[in-house]
Amino acid sequence: MEPITPVAAETGFGPMLRSWRQRRRVSQLDLALMANVSARHISFLETGRARPSRSMVVHLSEFLGVPHGARNTLLQAAGFASAYAARPLDDAAMSPVRAAIDWMLERHAPYPGLALDRRWHVVRANAPARAMLAGAGIDGTPADLLGLFSDPARLETLIENWREVAWHIVLRLHTEALHLGGDAELDAAAARLEAVLPPRDVPAGATMPPFIAMRLRLGGRVLSLFSTISHFGSAEDMALADVKLELFFPADDQTAAFLAAAAG
Repeated sequence: MEPITPVAAETGFGPMLRSWRQRRRVSQLDLALMANVSARHISFLETGRARPSRSMVVHLSEFLGVPHGARNTLLQAAGFASAYAARPLDDAAMSPVRAAIDWMLERHAPYPGLALDRRWHVVRANAPARAMLAGAGIDGTPADLLGLFSDPARLETLIENWREVAWHIVLRLHTEALHLGGDAELDAAAARLEAVLPPRDVPAGATMPPFIAMRLRLGGRVLSLFSTISHFGSAEDMALADVKLELFFPADDQTAAFLAAAAG
C-alpha cells in the first residue's frame, strides 16, 4: 500500500491528485478504468509530465469523490478558475432547495427533523425538532451541535445511554472528516469525546442490534429515537453538498404516542 500524504501538505496538481487517489485507496489503474483514460495518462498527470484540461480535473475529481471545495483547489493548482460556489440557503438560486428541505421537514412531523451543515450547525428544523432542541437546552441561530460534544457531562444528563450513542457519533465524525480529506473541527470534536469514553465493549458472541436508539431525557420522560441521514444527490454547490437532513423516528410505541400527542 502506498503511503498517504496529507492533502494539505501537497502543492501542485499532480501531488494533490495522487494524495486524493491514495486516500480513496484507488490505484492508478483503478482510477484509469473508472474514468475511461489510460493508466499512463494518470501517471503522467501525477508526475507533472502531462497537464490536465479543466474538464479532466472535474472528471477525475468526480470519480474520486473529492468534495467540491477541494475540487476548486485542484482546479486552481492546475491553473484554472474555480468552478464551484458556496451559496447561502437564502440565496435566490437556492429557492428550490429551501422549498425541498422545508417540504421534507414539515411532512416528517410529528417526528423531529433537522437540516445540518458541514459543521453540525442546525440550519433548518421542523416544529418537533425545535421543541426537542429547546427541551434539551440547545439554542442559538443556528444551533451548534458540534459544540455540545465538548461537554460530556451535559451529554450524560441529556442522553440516558450517552456512552453508546457517543461512540457512534465519534465514528460518524471521523467518517465525515475522512470524506472531506481531513477536517480539524470534526476531528477535534471526535477526539474530545474519545478522551472521556471507556473502550467500546462488544460482548463476545453477541449479535448486534439492528440500530442504536438514542434515549433522550426530556421533561421527565425518556424518548427513544433513531435517525436516517440523507444528502442532495446532484448538488454542485459547495455548501449544498455538505447539507445533511437528519430525520428522527420513534424506536418504541411510547415515544411514537408521545410525539403524536404533543403535535396535537
